[in-house]
Amino acid sequence: MRLLLFCMVIMVIVSGCSGNNESTDKVLLKGSWQGIIMMQGQELPFNFEVTGEDAIPTIILINGEERIILEDLVLEGDSLIIPMHVFDAEIKAYIEGEQMTGYWVKNYLNNYRLPFSAHHGHDFRFNPSNAKKEPEDFSGTWRVVFTGMSDTTEAKGIFSQNGNALTGTFLTTTGDYRYLAGSVVGGALYLSAFDGSHAFLFQATKNENGTLSGNFWSGKTWHQTWTGITDPDFELPDPDHLTYLKDGYDKIYFEFPDLDGNIVTPEVEQFKDKVLILQIMGTWCPNCMDETRFLSEWYKKNAHRGVEVLGLAYETRDDFDYARSRVLRMKEKWDVPYPFLIAGVYDKKAAAATLPMLNHVLSFPTTIFIDRKGKVSKIHTGFTGPGTGDYYELFVEEFEATVDKLLAED
Repeated sequence: MRLLLFCMVIMVIVSGCSGNNESTDKVLLKGSWQGIIMMQGQELPFNFEVTGEDAIPTIILINGEERIILEDLVLEGDSLIIPMHVFDAEIKAYIEGEQMTGYWVKNYLNNYRLPFSAHHGHDFRFNPSNAKKEPEDFSGTWRVVFTGMSDTTEAKGIFSQNGNALTGTFLTTTGDYRYLAGSVVGGALYLSAFDGSHAFLFQATKNENGTLSGNFWSGKTWHQTWTGITDPDFELPDPDHLTYLKDGYDKIYFEFPDLDGNIVTPEVEQFKDKVLILQIMGTWCPNCMDETRFLSEWYKKNAHRGVEVLGLAYETRDDFDYARSRVLRMKEKWDVPYPFLIAGVYDKKAAAATLPMLNHVLSFPTTIFIDRKGKVSKIHTGFTGPGTGDYYELFVEEFEATVDKLLAED
């Protein structure tokens, strides 16, 4: 009798341990989701869509007009890991029916994780319950000042509003805040963006005199207050004159390894008698990724004209193998046709030390135009990306005019 009972218990245990895995697997529901990242006591909302097959789902991050495709998801039972495409970051979450809970993690930083949750079927970004039929108007061009975190910076805010829906961005001397999307809720402006590498949340209200006062939160610790005054004529400093060669220099020189470890200089045969575009960048930098996509498509169409593009990658770790792996992932994901060198780490002062002929490295990215004789013709600080609309189109026109001029020179 005891033997029979013992055998029955063993059968129950074995059955429980070796049951059909499908019974414990949870389906990642297709359709619209609202994600929320908790940071500094604030809820940062963003939108994404789940598509694809149950076993191989795809997530599409949505920021205004931008669509970022996240593939290579790992789905095991109720556990989900979402790699943030080319960035060394991921979301780790548990699926609980129409909800997910977990963390957004930056792998290259120590102890960097923020709580994440998501709700299926929510296609809104900010809760529309306080939306008004005749909302406050925040559209237009604004002269903005960000204050806090030991510095004060000017920016150009450009917002477009349709009812309560709001989109836009901020242009700065070092780049732009890419695609921001949000709403006018309860008389206040709310904008956010989540691209896998950065999490931005902006809030502001309009004062009686028509000026704006608000807050900007980013990630675990970054917080600034900001003010804005409507000014359609406001312009930022010329990005072509912020970074320059020190007196006594007319060329750039460096010795950095390529992805195979071979040392490359500007004097190699590949660049001889060519117009050379140097891209100071890093795979951790969303503005750099925007520029990389632009340069990739442009180079594919123009390489035959006698022009080369070379990326100088400044990565988050002083480790060649790690840096190489991040650059290779980017090249493969986006089919980037031009070469990259591993130049250093992403600290601006450290980057400037690798290129001592520059007055500084103010921004990632920075683009250096070199003529056929190896002399620096222009240095452009930052990148005005596609999220800026007409400003991006103007950048493209100026970029092509610069290259055309260099190619026409003897």
